[in-house]
Amino acid sequence: MSFTVESAAHFAADLSLPPKGCASNEATQTAVHLAPPVASEPVTSYANIVLPGDFPDPTIAQIGDTYWASATSAEWGPVFPLFKSSNLVDWELVSHVFPTTDTIPEWAGTNFWAPEIFHENGKTYVYYTARQKGRNGRLSIGVASADDPAGPYTDHGPLVGQRQGSIDGFPMRDEHGKLYLVWKEDGNAYQNPTPIWAQRINDTHTALVGKKVELFRNDPSTWEGCLVEGSAIIRHDDYFYMFYAGNGCCGKCCTYATGVARAKSLLGPWEKCPQNPILKKNATWKCPGHGTVAQYQGRWFLLHHAYYNQSHEFVGRQGILSEFTFNAEGWPEFEGNSPQAAPLKDVRVLNITENFAGNCLAGTWQWPIGQQPEVGVADGQLLLTANPRGIGSVVAQRTFTATYKATTSLATSSLDHDTFAGLCAIGDPDNALALVAGNGTLQVWHVKGGHHQSLAKLTLPAGPTLHLRLEAWGGQRFRFTYGTDGSTWQPVLLDSFALNGEYLPPWDRGVRVGLLAQGLDSATVAFNDFAIRNQR
Repeated sequence: MSFTVESAAHFAADLSLPPKGCASNEATQTAVHLAPPVASEPVTSYANIVLPGDFPDPTIAQIGDTYWASATSAEWGPVFPLFKSSNLVDWELVSHVFPTTDTIPEWAGTNFWAPEIFHENGKTYVYYTARQKGRNGRLSIGVASADDPAGPYTDHGPLVGQRQGSIDGFPMRDEHGKLYLVWKEDGNAYQNPTPIWAQRINDTHTALVGKKVELFRNDPSTWEGCLVEGSAIIRHDDYFYMFYAGNGCCGKCCTYATGVARAKSLLGPWEKCPQNPILKKNATWKCPGHGTVAQYQGRWFLLHHAYYNQSHEFVGRQGILSEFTFNAEGWPEFEGNSPQAAPLKDVRVLNITENFAGNCLAGTWQWPIGQQPEVGVADGQLLLTANPRGIGSVVAQRTFTATYKATTSLATSSLDHDTFAGLCAIGDPDNALALVAGNGTLQVWHVKGGHHQSLAKLTLPAGPTLHLRLEAWGGQRFRFTYGTDGSTWQPVLLDSFALNGEYLPPWDRGVRVGLLAQGLDSATVAFNDFAIRNQR
């Protein structure tokens, strides 16, 4: 499915990061549409890319007649996007669980992974993983709740954080109606096994009670390899079914796949399906796994992630809907044992155009965790306050293809002395390529592992407006050009035609494209527009 951000400024001009100075409450804003309008004909094919771009570990829950979804944020804010849909195919970004730095729980520092949405008795809970601050820095599972699925959410702190780490929490009631948390002990981080545990949750969803019980663990002699994780449990007929992922999740050498196990009691004994893995790679999608199950019109679906083979780690793990049925032996099975989602025929539907209408940024803009910038939108300009640390303040958008052109223009009069601003491809604040203007120069910055180099420096062309363009091919090669009229482009001459950006994506994230402002925080840079044009 398509991701109609071509008109993002129209759909969501009033959605905020929210930046400082934007007083509106994100949860009440106009939604960003993440898919095209519903077709006049009834939807019958549900094998789709429904969350294109970097949306790993997706979760889905039905609340009334509406489906709600979220996904891993990792090291990008706002934390845990909240989408809604009436048909599992057409999604809107409504809000975030933790929309600003001020709303991120005090105990949580990094690794915002694997949210799970759970709703009962008129209240919505989001169970999630984060790494605790402090010397131990343990991966832990926390929970936040809200009276409305769109928020605002109140955090209740961590529920469990074992020495080796606890991740991928999933709430489930047993055959007696007692609520349990099912999670993975992150032993693979220490070259140890990865047990899947279950333990009772108290009535207020704020603490675990009783003793934990091991359900099963990885078998390294099978496809599961070094780990099992990402549990999602349903109850069907006489069994509990647990969908789970195994082996290596991420990056170039990923080996992820999906298996299923079943038991008549939540606490076991559990039997793994002899046909595992039931969902594995094919010629289009690689490393499918870590999803949550939903039903629609009597049909069963797993919303999970996978890498598109042609863009892989450069775009990241995308949210895919895969339908399954139950066979004669009572086991779930997917057609072809692999995702059947077809690649988009026209990637231009994923194009982004921003003219900064309204008074707040669209909710699709992101910023590095712990470094939320001061941003304003006024008179058709993005006003980005500089930061002296690293590459400065950054606001960025997910990429959707590995080959694209990104452009922006900035008002040169807004460049104070020792202030640099421009356009960047960024994996994280320590790994970026950028074309920036400042101090009467135009420069190409190469940032790798926090080490900063200026690869080229030329005189800043005269004029009130400077246009910058970034071109990417295959996610790995980058070229920068510039101009003063938006139609004539001059290349920044380097030792080679294109720069190698293969190092940009972190192990668990895709590349973003964004705007930066580096300098004293008394300086504010004005950007006039931003666009991404996708190509095959």
